[in-house]
Amino acid sequence: MSAPTATAYASRLSKRRIVLTTVAVISGMFLAALDGTIVATAMPTIVGDLHGIDHYAWVFSAYLLAEIATIPLWGKFADMYGRKRIFLAGMAIFLAGSVLCGQAHSMSELIIFRAFQGLGAGCILPVAQTISADLFTLEQRVKVQGIYAAVFGFASIIGPLIGGFLTDSLSWQWVFYVNLPVGIAAAVLVKVVMIEPLEHRHRHRIDWPGILTLLGWTCLLVFALETGGRDYAWSSPTIVGALAASVILFAAFIVAELRASEPLLPLELFRVPALRASAVLTTLLGMTMFGVLSFLPLFVQVVIGTSATSAGRVLTPLMLGFMVASAFGGRLLLRIGFRAQVALGMALSLPGLFLLTRLTVDSTTLEVSRDLVFVGLGFGLVLLACTLAAQNSVSLRQMGTATGIVNFTRQLGGAVGVAIAASVMLTSLTHRLAEAFPGAQINSNEFLSPSASTRDIPPAAQDAVREAFAGALHQVFVTATVIGVLGLLFVLLMPRGKPAAMRDRAQRKESALDAVAPDAEVYIVVEPESDETSDGQPAPRRAATAPS
Repeated sequence: MSAPTATAYASRLSKRRIVLTTVAVISGMFLAALDGTIVATAMPTIVGDLHGIDHYAWVFSAYLLAEIATIPLWGKFADMYGRKRIFLAGMAIFLAGSVLCGQAHSMSELIIFRAFQGLGAGCILPVAQTISADLFTLEQRVKVQGIYAAVFGFASIIGPLIGGFLTDSLSWQWVFYVNLPVGIAAAVLVKVVMIEPLEHRHRHRIDWPGILTLLGWTCLLVFALETGGRDYAWSSPTIVGALAASVILFAAFIVAELRASEPLLPLELFRVPALRASAVLTTLLGMTMFGVLSFLPLFVQVVIGTSATSAGRVLTPLMLGFMVASAFGGRLLLRIGFRAQVALGMALSLPGLFLLTRLTVDSTTLEVSRDLVFVGLGFGLVLLACTLAAQNSVSLRQMGTATGIVNFTRQLGGAVGVAIAASVMLTSLTHRLAEAFPGAQINSNEFLSPSASTRDIPPAAQDAVREAFAGALHQVFVTATVIGVLGLLFVLLMPRGKPAAMRDRAQRKESALDAVAPDAEVYIVVEPESDETSDGQPAPRRAATAPS
């Protein structure tokens, strides 16, 4: 089967409309990527203003909880009710949450509003990726992926700079208000330019048991992992109860999905080898990536002794490596296939992770940058391959759900990875500080305060503190390396074969489904033949149908 030159949807749209819709999608992706880095930069000032260092981590955790728990929900809704209206709904929630965050007068309010903002964030990225998958064939997607990678890299680099400038020049509230112009522009483009297929649809049943049990087990799991060993002892009734309840609700979620007529997360999708492999691999990738990203700036600031701004910029080589890998990885993927590219990416990242374990108090930022180039190149190849493998192995009607699964597993893996890294780091740091200062009451959490610095410690003790942090963070990097090795082993789950062959199999399955279910949902795409006729009047319109 020859490679298609355009998707069924894009073939009925003008080139101008495709370009403008793509710009809107890129704007949404930029906004989602920018939010994390720009808020992190302003957090020290926010904490100083709202007086809530004890709740510092929950500003991020509340956002993360809401985001990862709703990613599959938004993906399913995009398949059920259309990409356009769901994208606009998610963007509206995100922007409203941004305004509320800027109006917060206490840390409690900020945490609640960040959770509300996270509900919208769970929609923007997966639905934007789904719209992109609707517009472009596999061969086209691997090319435009370079543009998307550049957007993510640019947002990661410019985010800390914008956050610092707005915080210093205006106020921390503006790190939230800055979302408004970009978000409104993206929403207007989608509303005006994007043509949502006019659906002749059957009535849908929302899987409320699945939604509620999914929210329950993910929230309880992340709560336990985020607070265990920090706010509560691992053996405390709170943590044990949360983990037990999470397991029970997870079992209830599986039962609910098996019984649902229109499940939120169709379990039969995990019978697709490429999608199943992508879910496992992106979970491990998220654990490794977020574990490193969360604690490497701390190493640079406390152990090497740079400023907070320089510590944030140390991640730039990783993002640049990620961009390069995504830009060139698409063409490589078409040549060598999904399994080979994932194996190559994992193999590239492992030397970088291993070199991170060799960092000491005498290391320099140049050494850190060298290590992160390898990590960024490897992670970029793996994430690109897993995303495209998931999208390429299912039919168009399941594209949103498949994309949501990949994003969900990556973010959930990130939450687990950060929690594991924090537990390893705090346990090791407490032990090492107790050895360095016997008899003293040491609370290692205090050293993670954004205002903490070795300059507050007497000169005679600074070296001991730096050594303690270096040893504790060494354990974090060792843990990340071990998870990376596991990822290399799980590469075998990814099926062999070229991407085009996998796409053709998915299309044949969709054709077979259409043949046995001729009354299935149909999309009708209405697009003008041209923007206007020669006399300036609106052009006549035509209609065409395509299976959803």
